Amino acid sequence: MGAAALAGLGLGLSLIVAIGAQNAFVLRQGLRQEHVLAVVAVCTASDVVLILAGVGGTGALLGRAPWLVTAVRVAGAAFLLGYAVLAARRALRPAVLATDAGGSRAPLAPVVGTALALTWLNPHVYLDTVLLLGSIAGTHGEHRWWFAAGACTASVVWFVGLGFGARALRPVFARPAAWRVLDGVIAAVMAVLAVSLLAGL
Repeated sequence: MGAAALAGLGLGLSLIVAIGAQNAFVLRQGLRQEHVLAVVAVCTASDVVLILAGVGGTGALLGRAPWLVTAVRVAGAAFLLGYAVLAARRALRPAVLATDAGGSRAPLAPVVGTALALTWLNPHVYLDTVLLLGSIAGTHGEHRWWFAAGACTASVVWFVGLGFGARALRPVFARPAAWRVLDGVIAAVMAVLAVSLLAGL
């Protein structure tokens, strides 16, 4: 049981720590200290649902319906390109950057909607979390749910640490130039991910 849980924890962290659209968004919200709890809760809960679905056998179902993954891939690429454009605009417009560093807060609904879209419209989530993690969990036989528990723990630890730990970097982002760099990097990451998704069709 313990070995399966540790294996799930290790694989979960290795899959989730990579720089991606979801992590970039959580980091940005953490730096702004804007609806952090809601964003962390959405990302964590979504990951847990996907992990449990994969371990429960949804991965095998997706493997027999490649068209579904393709549809998500196209939708995800379109969303990521749109978000890349928005991030690029923020990087190029100092007035918007000043708002980010200041007190203006975005409404909760669009922030939660973006977190949901960056999670559920990301085909890598289904390929990694559902198919890959679900398949590896199956190798642990009757202990596969301990493996799932370890992977779920990895998601909780990562998103809580990233979202609430980002405030330690706020002194760096007290300068608009730092926000310009961050949003520029986010725009580039989103654009590259979108192109990679389309290239894989």
